Amino acid sequence: MTEMTEATNMETSPVENNNELALITPETQPKRRKKKSMVWEYFTIETVSAGCRRACCNRCKQSFAYSTGPKVAGTSHLKRHIAKGTCPALLRDQYNNQLTPYSPKTGGGEPRKRRYRSPSSPFIPFDQDRCRHEIARMIIMHEYPLHMVEHPGFIAFVQNLQPRFDKVSFNTVQGDCVATYLREKQSLMKLIEGIPGRVCLTLDMWTSNQTLGYVFITGHFIDFEWKLQRRVLNVIMEPYPDSDSALSHAVAACLSDWSLEGKLFSLIFNHPTSEAGLENLRPLLCTKNPLILNGQLLLGNCIARNLSSMAKDVLGAGHEIVKKIRDSVKYVKTSESHDEKFVQVKNQLQVPSEKSLILDNQNQWNTTYQMLAAASELKEVFNCLDTSDPDYKLAPSMEDWKVAETLCTFLKPLFDAASILMTTTNPTAITFFHEAWKIHADLGRSIANDDPFISNIAKSMLEKIDKYWKDCSLILAIAVVMDPRFKMKLVEFSFTKIFGEDAPTYIKIVDDGIHELFLEYVALPLPLTPTYTEEGNVGNNGKTDESQQGNLLSDQGLTDFDVYIMETSSQQMKSELDQYLEESLLPRVQEFDVLGWWKLNKMKYPTLSKMARDILSIPVSAAAPDSVFDIIIKQLDEYRSSLRPETVEALICAKDWLHHGSEESNALVKMEF
Repeated sequence: MTEMTEATNMETSPVENNNELALITPETQPKRRKKKSMVWEYFTIETVSAGCRRACCNRCKQSFAYSTGPKVAGTSHLKRHIAKGTCPALLRDQYNNQLTPYSPKTGGGEPRKRRYRSPSSPFIPFDQDRCRHEIARMIIMHEYPLHMVEHPGFIAFVQNLQPRFDKVSFNTVQGDCVATYLREKQSLMKLIEGIPGRVCLTLDMWTSNQTLGYVFITGHFIDFEWKLQRRVLNVIMEPYPDSDSALSHAVAACLSDWSLEGKLFSLIFNHPTSEAGLENLRPLLCTKNPLILNGQLLLGNCIARNLSSMAKDVLGAGHEIVKKIRDSVKYVKTSESHDEKFVQVKNQLQVPSEKSLILDNQNQWNTTYQMLAAASELKEVFNCLDTSDPDYKLAPSMEDWKVAETLCTFLKPLFDAASILMTTTNPTAITFFHEAWKIHADLGRSIANDDPFISNIAKSMLEKIDKYWKDCSLILAIAVVMDPRFKMKLVEFSFTKIFGEDAPTYIKIVDDGIHELFLEYVALPLPLTPTYTEEGNVGNNGKTDESQQGNLLSDQGLTDFDVYIMETSSQQMKSELDQYLEESLLPRVQEFDVLGWWKLNKMKYPTLSKMARDILSIPVSAAAPDSVFDIIIKQLDEYRSSLRPETVEALICAKDWLHHGSEESNALVKMEF
C-alpha cells in the first residue's frame, strides 16, 4: 500500500454531496485508524479551509501541504524535514543531546524500535567491537599514542558521536592493536609459506635514548605474479646493540618466527659489523640454510650506508667552508629584511639561477649538498650583498666558493645514486651495478688529479667503494647477467673500465660463479621441493596425474632411444644458461620489466628462471626510504621506546602490512591452493 493510500485511510475527511457538507454523528462516524507513521509524532494536521488541510511541525511551526480536496500530498516531504536535519528546532535539540529523529520517546517509555531509513542515510546498527577494531587500525596506521583513548578530548568527541560507545583503556586498545597485528601476520605467513622462491633479509639497527637497540628486519621476495614484495617482518629489541652477537640473535629469532630455515638467500645489513659479529652470523646461516655458491651471496652491505659514509667524508674534508656558507645562508634566511635585500641584489645582477636558498639539516647529507649547490649558483649575489646590506660581513672568498664547487662535484653522483632509492619503489641490484661502477671509475680518475685536496678526497672515497665492490660486486654482476638487455656484455664492458688489464680475471670470476650457481639449481632434488614448486603444480601438491602419464611411464619401448639421445647429444646440447647468454641482447627500452620478461619466459628457461627469481629479489639497501640520506643512526622516539618490545613490534609491523593491504596477500594465497 502506497504512502498516499495509507495517508488517505488514516484520515477521515468530510463527505461532500451536491457541494454540501453532510454531518456525521458520532454514532455513524467510521472508526479512525491510528496513524502509524513516525512523522505524526512531530506534526499536527490543521484545517486551513474547507477541503484544505496542512501539516504543522510541532517544533519549528513550519507548515507543509497535506491535502487539498481529494488530492493528498503524502508524508515523504514531512519525513525529509525530520530525517534530513532541515528542522532548526531539531538541530538545536540534537546539539543539546536531546531526542533525535531516530529515537523518539513516548510517554517516558523505551524508544520506539521502528525508525525511518532514507536511501541516502541507511540505518547502521551500532557495533562496539567493530568500533574498537577501527580505533586500533587508526592508531596503528597514523602512529597515534595508545594513551589517546584516555584523553578527555577524545572521550568527549566519541561520547558526542555515539553515547553508547563504552570507553576503552590503554590496556584494552593495546590488546586490540596486538590482535590486529596477529591477524595480519597469519595472512602474511600463508603468503610466505607458499612463495616459489627464497627470501632475502635486510637488517637496519635503530637506537633509543635508553641506549637500547632495535633491529628492523625486512623480508624481500618475489610472489607468484613475479612482483617484488617487501614486508617488515620483525622489530627485535637488543639490550646491547654493539655486541658481536646482537645481529645473529635477531636473525635467529626471525628465521624461527617465520619458519625461514632453508629459504634464506641473502642478508644485507645497514650497521657497521665487526669481523667477530660476521663470524657469529656465518655458522648460524650455514647450519640453517643450504650454502648457495659457497656462501658468497649470503652477506652484503647496504649501498645507502656506503653512500652516506662517503658523503660524510666529503663534507668533513671541507667542513670549514661548509660552515661559512651555512652561516651566510642562515643570515639571509632567518630575516625577512635580509631575504628581501638578497632578492633585490639578485635581480639587479640578473643571476639566471632558479634555485632557492635552503638551510640544511645536518643529520641528512643531501640537504647540505642542496644548500651548497644552490649557494654556489648564487655566489655573485653573496659577493655583492654587502653593498646593499653593510651588516653582512660573512661573504666567503672566491677560493671558498671553488672548494664548495669541488665538494658538489663529488657529492652529485652520490646524491643521484641515493635518490634512486627514494624515487624507485623497489630498486634492484641491476640499477646499482651501473651506479657503483661509474662512481668507482670516476674516483679512479680523480686520484690522479694534481690538486692534493681533490686527490685526497677521491682516495678516501675510493677505499670505501672498493670495499663495497669487493663484498657486493659478484651479487651486482650476476643480477646484471639476469637482465636480457645486458647479460655478460655489460659486465665485460664495465670491468674493463674499472680493472683495465686485469679485467679478464674478474670477468672470469663472474662467469664461473654464475655457471656454478646454475649447476646448483640444476642439482635440486626431484621432485622439486615445495620452495621451488611452480604455480601450475600447487593445486595437486606437485604430483603428476597418473591417468595422463601412466602409458608413458610404463612404455619401455623407447628406453634404448633415450640412451641413444644421451650418448649422441650430451656433448652438443647446451644448458639453459648458455643458450640464454648466446642469444642476442634485447633493446634497451627505458620502461623494461625484467621480472615480467622472466615470467613470460619461465617455460623456455624453467631452471634458469628459478635462479633469476632468487637473484633479482636481492635488495641493495637496508635503509627505509626516509633514512637513505641519514648520517646518524636512526633513533626510536621516546614514546615508542617506553612501550613493551612486543607492542613496539606489533605497531610497526602491522602499520607496514596494513599499508600494503591484507587483501592483496589473501588474493595471492588463494592462487596457491
